[in-house]
Amino acid sequence: MNRKHALLMVLCCLTPLAGFAAISIFRIPANTVLYTGLVLLCPAMHLLMMRGMMSHGHDGEYAHHQSKTAQTIDNARESAVTGK
Repeated sequence: MNRKHALLMVLCCLTPLAGFAAISIFRIPANTVLYTGLVLLCPAMHLLMMRGMMSHGHDGEYAHHQSKTAQTIDNARESAVTGK
């Protein structure tokens, strides 16, 4: 495990603990924190997902898959026309 991954894991584990501490120290209603967290969680996870997809080069795999699919369709059409 590399250092960046370990730091990210620690950050993700400490964030909920900090939230629970803030709820108890500042006497914030838990339902307000829950709703706000859920609203912010969706765009945050979307950004992280898109960042992960772009960094792993999945966009090139998609184009390669499309070209193979188009080639397969062309081959099927050609064989249907020629009767092979």
